[in-house]
Amino acid sequence: MKKKQKITRTPGTRDARAFNLRSVFFGIKEKFTILLKVIGITVKKRKIVKNCAIVFLLLAISLLTSSSSQQNSQFTVKTIVIDAGHGGKDPGTHGEFSKEKDVVLKVAKRLGGYIEEYLPDVKVIYTRSGDKFIDLEERALIANRNNADVFISIHANAVSRNSIYGTETYVMGLDKSEGNFEIAKRENSVILYEENAEERYEGFDPNSPESIILLSLTQSAYIENSLYLASKVEEQFKERAGRRSRGVRQAPFWVLWRTTMPSILVEIGYLTNPKEEKDLNDSSIQGNIASGIFRAFRDYKNEIEALN
Repeated sequence: MKKKQKITRTPGTRDARAFNLRSVFFGIKEKFTILLKVIGITVKKRKIVKNCAIVFLLLAISLLTSSSSQQNSQFTVKTIVIDAGHGGKDPGTHGEFSKEKDVVLKVAKRLGGYIEEYLPDVKVIYTRSGDKFIDLEERALIANRNNADVFISIHANAVSRNSIYGTETYVMGLDKSEGNFEIAKRENSVILYEENAEERYEGFDPNSPESIILLSLTQSAYIENSLYLASKVEEQFKERAGRRSRGVRQAPFWVLWRTTMPSILVEIGYLTNPKEEKDLNDSSIQGNIASGIFRAFRDYKNEIEALN
């Protein structure tokens, strides 16, 4: 992550321009790489797409447009949307005695409280403030409608091996790791709780590799800032919050794909690990986790705004 620190250090006007140009180039390069993968898979699977050439041409133009628009963005962080994963009829993962939806809501509200207290110039918006089911698409649209500058989705993890524990912070992207793909499939499967999901999500199948690859197209415009914020979160977990950091990862999450700002998904620990489940239900440790995310966000905000 040293490269990210170089890019986002406190610079002058010349450095800010260089930062912007690098972000634009990175976005364009990654988007066309993904576009080629989509075309390749479509051809390999011999799937027929109506007016295929026109579709891909329009897609390429939209990718270029969304990337180049980054040059004119203002370096300010004034609104954050905090998303507590799952809720209501969707409990998320669970341990021996607790559910993901309850644990992450407590951490999300603690995080929002810290921001409101110590960064009063930042508007805090929650996708949910109680035990309510919110459609996956709606979570992202809440951020988009409010022109949020940062989107943070908070979750708790689960795995069959109860010896595994620690935090992970994800950004939108493709990764060769089967473990990352499985986590993304589980989080994306929230769609199955929703009414008219097939129509609303345009045939998206959370278990389909083709559907997963398509998710990478939009968020790549914000990948550099998302990665930088994610690295700060994991650094805080490791150095200040006393958590075991499992690092920054990439995976194809629908909720990150639909947002139009730097976005991360934080897995705060494994409810399937007996000790960690106990920790995640401890109020003081929930406060440590929330304060770690807060400090990462605060530092990210300060360094981004120093580019002005």
